[in-house]
Amino acid sequence: MRKLKNEELVRLDVDAFKKVAKTPIVIVLDNIRSLNNIGSVFRTADAFLIEKIHLCGITAVPPHKDIRKTALGATESVSWQYHEHTLDVITSYNEKGYETIAVEQAENATMLHDFVATNDKKYVLVFGNEVKGVSQDVVDVCTEVVEIPQFGTKHSLNISVSAGVVVWHLWAKLNQ
Repeated sequence: MRKLKNEELVRLDVDAFKKVAKTPIVIVLDNIRSLNNIGSVFRTADAFLIEKIHLCGITAVPPHKDIRKTALGATESVSWQYHEHTLDVITSYNEKGYETIAVEQAENATMLHDFVATNDKKYVLVFGNEVKGVSQDVVDVCTEVVEIPQFGTKHSLNISVSAGVVVWHLWAKLNQ
């Protein structure tokens, strides 16, 4: 096998990215502290043609050198918006008929491998603070809670890893 060169990857440029049909997934970052995590989520969103990212609460916004360092330009391609209150964003998407999903460890959460995504729905994925997770008031208004099964000694994954795992899982289900 031969590694492909960048020019062989046939990637979209920013203008083409903005025009292409998007995956019916929106990402909400609820009070994310790490600028590197934010940038990494932007890169994941670019990779899977995500509709939009909502940056909420203390979550920093572009442009910032630490976000830019991990986003590698994805802050230019992916649509994003800042909001002071995560709850307002989720309520708005609930009213629009999106399925709002807190990615969290919670009572009666659906394990990710058991979650069924269908092409007749649009999804909002909420990822929470590195220490406190998704705010309880946000979990309360989400239509679903999904948990990534974990089997080791730690109780959580890095938020950017969680975003990559969940976004890929939904994207794969929607594109079967």
